Amino acid sequence: MDNAKEDSFDVVVVGGGAAGLAGALTLVRARRSVLVIDSGSPRNAPAAHMHGYLGLDGASPAELLARGRAEVEGYGGRIRPGTAVAADRLPDGSFLVRCGDGSTVRAGRLLVATGLVDELPAVPGLGERWGRDVLHCPYCHGWEVGDGPVAVLADGPIAVHQAQMWRHWSERTTLLAHTWPLGEEDRELLAALGIRVVEGEVTGLAVEDDRLTGVTLAGGAAVECRALVVAPRFTARSGVLTSLGLPTADMTRDGHVIGRYVESDPATGATALRGVWVAGNVTAPLEKVAGAAAQGAQAAAAINADLIEEQTRRAVEAHRAGAAALAGEGAGRG
Repeated sequence: MDNAKEDSFDVVVVGGGAAGLAGALTLVRARRSVLVIDSGSPRNAPAAHMHGYLGLDGASPAELLARGRAEVEGYGGRIRPGTAVAADRLPDGSFLVRCGDGSTVRAGRLLVATGLVDELPAVPGLGERWGRDVLHCPYCHGWEVGDGPVAVLADGPIAVHQAQMWRHWSERTTLLAHTWPLGEEDRELLAALGIRVVEGEVTGLAVEDDRLTGVTLAGGAAVECRALVVAPRFTARSGVLTSLGLPTADMTRDGHVIGRYVESDPATGATALRGVWVAGNVTAPLEKVAGAAAQGAQAAAAINADLIEEQTRRAVEAHRAGAAALAGEGAGRG
């Protein structure tokens, strides 16, 4: 990026995860100039494998991203390591993206696929085992857990729902009441499903040979489990979007806020600001890898259509201007 021309792209994609790369691939195949700015911190980095992605079940997230980057670059797209921190809307409707190293790049359109941050409950040791045997999604990890003992940490409104879901994969599912008050209907549901409820606050994890074996409670009691299910708070990585005036919205469950996301059109990913699209977990916190990639491709198709409309409008304006000039010349000769 040594000159102004190289610093200008049809589309800048902020975020090089599944959503961003799928969008970039669609756009470069549509013969658009594309730059992907990637901080290199995907949400699923702690996981050794991903599941449920047709054709790549069991592959590592790193493998998927490496293949995606190669495909984008194979069609002429560019990928730049770094962090986009903000963007400015320019008078002509384009955008100036500012990076953490002080550099800037100009974009005709923006696709923001920065994902989210999982804010884990305040229990010592969760972060070290997140994505390994401290889990969230049964569709990602349920098969691997199998019939092993599963404990669900109740510190928010979706704990009972999580226990209900994980019970489908393992009959040895326990709900740790922890800090969340359970109502009578909740307890009846859990009893009907054969889900044991253990009272007491969880204070730590028990790990042997780098494997989770259980949790410890206040007072010293222990509960066996091979997987601990938690409900993180989903916080969108929205810095670039908020710098453009696009706010985050509360994601709620039973009247409780469980995260924040950026609102968009569900079919196209278009935001309230013309020229800016979003895809993946920044706008759909519960979406899995395959769904995030699909959103990236859908948003890219919408972006390309928008660029085609702009090109067509300019061509019509130029055509009319040329026709008017010719008419004027003819009238002058007459």
